[in-house]
Amino acid sequence: MPVDSEIFTDMPVDDFETARAWYEIFAGRPPDRAPGPGEAAWRLSGTSWIAVVADDARAGTALLTMVVDDLERHVGFVAMRGIAPDSVETVPGVVRRATIHDPAGNTITLEQSLAAEAPSPG
Repeated sequence: MPVDSEIFTDMPVDDFETARAWYEIFAGRPPDRAPGPGEAAWRLSGTSWIAVVADDARAGTALLTMVVDDLERHVGFVAMRGIAPDSVETVPGVVRRATIHDPAGNTITLEQSLAAEAPSPG
């Protein structure tokens, strides 16, 4: 795969207007692109995008994991805007993750590696 690729993750939804408003809250801004009816996209990082697409048949089936450097900061960012995680779990020395569901039921997991925090043996 060429390194200059951009990655889009589609989040299929059955109520586009509700989902678009929710993702504006999640991202903290309006979409970076709205190429056509029933489509909106936000650049999350250099080449990574999240796209909300009207697709009744697939609504709620997407799974997205975002690896973040500071889980508390990211959870706090969305919490300030009224989005709370459905769950937060920790696997000591491995990972800490927060799971969020959008209005269509798509799953977004924010995940922070704890591997560097693991105690060294002996």
